[in-house]
Amino acid sequence: MSHPLAIAAIGFWHVHAGDYARAAQRHPGTRLVALWDDDDQRGTDAAAEFGVEFVRDLDELLARPDLDGVTITTATTEHTDVIARAIRAGKHVFTEKILAPTVEESERLVALAREAGVALVVSLPRLYDPYTAAIERILDEGTLGELAYSRVRLAHDGWVKGWLPERFGDPAEAVGGALTDLGCHPAYLTRLFHRAEPRSVSACYGNVSGHPVEDNAVVTAEFPGGRLGVFEASVVSTPGAFTAELRGTEASLLFGFGGERLLAKGGTFGDDWTELPLPEPGPGAFDLWVTCIADGTTADDNLAHAVALTRTVVAANDSAASGRVVSLGAAELLAG
Repeated sequence: MSHPLAIAAIGFWHVHAGDYARAAQRHPGTRLVALWDDDDQRGTDAAAEFGVEFVRDLDELLARPDLDGVTITTATTEHTDVIARAIRAGKHVFTEKILAPTVEESERLVALAREAGVALVVSLPRLYDPYTAAIERILDEGTLGELAYSRVRLAHDGWVKGWLPERFGDPAEAVGGALTDLGCHPAYLTRLFHRAEPRSVSACYGNVSGHPVEDNAVVTAEFPGGRLGVFEASVVSTPGAFTAELRGTEASLLFGFGGERLLAKGGTFGDDWTELPLPEPGPGAFDLWVTCIADGTTADDNLAHAVALTRTVVAANDSAASGRVVSLGAAELLAG
């Protein structure tokens, strides 16, 4: 294995492809050595931007013995094939969400990585943000009481200002719209905050931009004990709109309403809204991947979230298409 690790960027379909290529260049434990894309123009443009070799044959690139790992940001529909090929070639994989279009494919990829001894990590960045750590600590302390309701919303203006590529509206490549891509973040945070798998989901999708997929999405998830979690996404809204609202039987938390502040009220927090301190930023998903490679460990929590996220997104898409509540079966509480 190389020191630092030799990394190739596979696919520049997703808007975060450049972010992960830059992460490979900036992280002290990695270096970007090459890239591949199924679109020659996109690939050559990216190679010029990052100053690395563009390789037109993916299998040739994956067969290189001096290549340690890859970041994969192809079209979502290509994930299963490309990730599996990388794993079979013995390359560690860092990939964009969702892991695969179906739960079965996601589970197969996780199993394949385990069998191959390959580190597989999915970019679920908001799991590692300071406000998430602060909210988890409060949930662990029990000062909210029983979490009865949550609402997490993420929005941007990609299809209002024209910076989100049109390919994100192609069902043949993107699988879904605002919920499948941007809504992943509110979805996995909702699961994390409720510490359980949802029993069922009910989704309503809207479209004001005329694309073949939704640009607005609202999903209500039912959790054990009658608890509700609402998660939302929009790509035709005010930029930078991330909000989280948690309502417990004793106290409430708000984040992002009018600023990057975490506010608490009720119970031990008092009768007025009080700003709570946030911890310093810690290691992110890319750091986790590099650590797993170095230590020979598996990112079990990350992968559990990734597979559960696929399950939730598939169910939400089914619900929106059918106009019915979709059951996810028996739900189990997650470890706090």
